[in-house]
Amino acid sequence: MEVTAGALTSLAPLGDAAALDAALEKAHGLRWPGPLRATGKQGARCIWFGRGEALLMGPVPDPALADHGAVVDQSDAWAVVQLKGPAAVDVLARLVPVDLRETSFKRGHSLRTQLYHMSASITKTGAHSFMILVFRSMAATLVHDMKTAMEAVAARG
Repeated sequence: MEVTAGALTSLAPLGDAAALDAALEKAHGLRWPGPLRATGKQGARCIWFGRGEALLMGPVPDPALADHGAVVDQSDAWAVVQLKGPAAVDVLARLVPVDLRETSFKRGHSLRTQLYHMSASITKTGAHSFMILVFRSMAATLVHDMKTAMEAVAARG
């Protein structure tokens, strides 16, 4: 299912992340995410997006954030979908080279990886729920690959 994500904004601290973390918390009630983590919840999240980079998802960024880091609008760059259901991990196991089972990838965990042949960000948002971001130009390919993987999992029945 496609997700209406709101504003998508790349954040990168200028120097130490502590000042940007404080400004982010003051402006949006979100903390700077640690590596491979996400903070917040639907409507306002901050997702680890790589070393020294996070993606603010939902709110339009407070202008004060620019005093402490690079703030770049990415709203038109990404397609966001949610994969939800008891077979979600089995579907993703056909597409990604990482273990997303509950024993190693818990709610609030986030990573950048390959999804089949695309760069993707995957965040676990619930017991059987994942938020997936790919470059918008790859949205149709994502839908095709996910549908193929779902059909394969369903055929195992």
